[in-house]
Amino acid sequence: MAKYLQGFFKPLNPHKYKGNPTNIVFRSSWEFRLMSHFDAHQDIVWWSSEEHVVHYRSPIDGKIHRYFPDFLIRLKEKTGVDQTILIEVKPLAQTMEPKKQKTPSKRYITEVYTWGINTAKWSAAEQYCKDRGWKFQIMTEKDIYK
Repeated sequence: MAKYLQGFFKPLNPHKYKGNPTNIVFRSSWEFRLMSHFDAHQDIVWWSSEEHVVHYRSPIDGKIHRYFPDFLIRLKEKTGVDQTILIEVKPLAQTMEPKKQKTPSKRYITEVYTWGINTAKWSAAEQYCKDRGWKFQIMTEKDIYK
């Protein structure tokens, strides 16, 4: 089983973090890389990690659940206008619908379950952002390691 890089992020610019800058947790090397970028980049006005909650209805049990997207950032565009972006970090493979199988394996069933939950979360996040004039973005390893 692969080990993932996890730990506490210590910002060099704690004034840019919205939330408790002594309790920023990263759950992967991708999240760590983005946190480092947000902390250091001059066009990031402020950022937070798992500080916002989006409610969504699960397609599995029909109940309302809470979803904590990975990041919320305020970015100063080159035009001088600020833009707020809600960001979810996911492996590219989890951003695509699983391919149908004639005989579903246990892995396929898990992938379909995950896809169903993720698409419900992302749909709710899209609406949440639209209601606020924000943007929702899913970032994968392809975006993070450009």
